[in-house]
Amino acid sequence: MEKFLIHGEKDDYQIVVGLEVHAQVNSQSKLFSGSSTNFGSKPNENVSLVDAAMPGMLPVINEFCIKQAIKSGLGLNAKINKFSVFDRKNYFYADLPQGYQISQYSDPIVGEGTVEINFPDGATKKIGIERIHLEQDAGKSLHDQHPSKSYIDLNRSGVALMEIVSKPDISSPEEAGAYIKKIRSILRYLGTCDGNMEQGSLRCDVNVSVKKDGDPLGIRCEIKNLNSVRFVMQAITTEAHRQVEEIENGNEIIQETRLFDAVKSETRPMRSKENAHDYRYFPDPDLIPLVLTDEYINDIKKSLPSLPDQIRKNLVDNYGVSEYDASVISEEKEISDYFFLASKGRDGKLVSNWLTTELFGSLNKNNLKIEDSPISPEHLGELVDFISDGTISGRIAKDVFAEMFETKKNPSNVIDEKGLKQISSSDDLIPMIERVISNNLDKVDEYKNGKEQLFGFFVGQVMKESSGKANPKLVNQLLKEKLN
Repeated sequence: MEKFLIHGEKDDYQIVVGLEVHAQVNSQSKLFSGSSTNFGSKPNENVSLVDAAMPGMLPVINEFCIKQAIKSGLGLNAKINKFSVFDRKNYFYADLPQGYQISQYSDPIVGEGTVEINFPDGATKKIGIERIHLEQDAGKSLHDQHPSKSYIDLNRSGVALMEIVSKPDISSPEEAGAYIKKIRSILRYLGTCDGNMEQGSLRCDVNVSVKKDGDPLGIRCEIKNLNSVRFVMQAITTEAHRQVEEIENGNEIIQETRLFDAVKSETRPMRSKENAHDYRYFPDPDLIPLVLTDEYINDIKKSLPSLPDQIRKNLVDNYGVSEYDASVISEEKEISDYFFLASKGRDGKLVSNWLTTELFGSLNKNNLKIEDSPISPEHLGELVDFISDGTISGRIAKDVFAEMFETKKNPSNVIDEKGLKQISSSDDLIPMIERVISNNLDKVDEYKNGKEQLFGFFVGQVMKESSGKANPKLVNQLLKEKLN
């Protein structure tokens, strides 16, 4: 990709971005207690004595969350650390009952890794991952429930999070968007995070700085708690322009934490940016270090499913799907599962065309997800069969598809009920062709005198005569014989 630049009044500036993706671990219970992680429960319904930090309550590690973190690290081509430590990160908020968060600092469970991001033009770029560490989430402060009081909901307190920290390898809003989508896609394939940004199970903090070409990295500012790819991209653009304006006005950038206001399209200060020593990290005395064996890690590695990059390559190499369509299909597990069911034993390219045009178009129009599709993958595959064997034409297939989407009927029933089978018999088509020719003798003379573009007119008239059911290929063949 071309280098992304912000053009100031005096100079051009490069954007440097690092992302911290907070992914909620797919687990029925929390990281250090047996409380439910169910979303949408009544306030403070899923809170144990451990989550509420009652005196004498000790955390116990949820092994399933450990396995999920390891699986995520393997899926992101990262090193799994056989020795890791849980630390106390000390800070004080009303929704953090202990007065500290159990997290990981110097010895995280996952080390360096790499993610390859893809762009619509076929270009790729590798983004480095610095680390993935496990930590418990805080509760939630509710400021809009009472005119003069704030309420605390501890349902999220203790929920397991994976913080995936990228290296500062991202240099444009588009790259940031592609990176988050790729991370989300991989985690969803692995089943380690549902990726639901609307419900807060995938959130992002963005570190942004700007610099002139050849200069060292600039002072970074962190924009907190962004819950959509669109907001991440907007926040990066907005903050980068703010920093350029500050620099060109002769001001210094202050390292700080900021919030993004999507309505006003601005970032504003939240607090000065903390450094690690401000949190007074130290190993949690209630939790012994995690020690993993090679056998333990390899057993988890064996359970990994095929991931988006492998699936995309398979679609291109073995199913004849275009690079772009393969990227679209492989991005979501539900879509690739649908495709493989629909294309079993069939023309993958034709299935891909119907999936990414007709089905996606109808789903978007009706605000439906693929898992809610009225047309099952088996029925879409049957529709493709009827097109391939000449039972119906591609044009009629669109009418059949529309009826299937509306009624959930299989294509065979729709074709029989509507009498839509394609006419592919010469004995049936020749009388229609002869009627069209005899009704348009003046056009026949023009065609024979060199006006060959009239051939399309004759094809159209035969299709009209057959109510669109004539086999176009056979019509072309027979018309040429008759006219010539």
